[in-house]
Amino acid sequence: MYDGVDDQLADARSRLARVSARAAYQEVLYGRAVLVDIRPGAQRLAQGEVAAHLRPLVVERNVLEWRFDPRHEARLPEAGFERRVIVLCQEGFTSSLAADALLRLGVRRATDVVGGFRAWCEAGLPTAH
Repeated sequence: MYDGVDDQLADARSRLARVSARAAYQEVLYGRAVLVDIRPGAQRLAQGEVAAHLRPLVVERNVLEWRFDPRHEARLPEAGFERRVIVLCQEGFTSSLAADALLRLGVRRATDVVGGFRAWCEAGLPTAH
């Protein structure tokens, strides 16, 4: 049992090798990882999106585990136990919990972006509106 959500977040992050926005960009740019944007549609519409040429996957949080569990019939073709999956949310909180959920499913190289899409934008990385 956790002593609040901050305790839960700290526990999740203790298992993650989190990456900066720039490091995530490099991994995705060179085909070493898939970037998964878990933000709701309204948030992506309001805040912008990762540029399409990077081929980010949009998978809303409520279905992430089903799409990335390599054993599940609803999995995406990109799902795999050894696949590098970098999860992105708006500020890097929800993505930590989501990446940890993937780790617990056996997606061994799942992680998230420190600071989320906000940090991505602040780093001047490619976006679209």
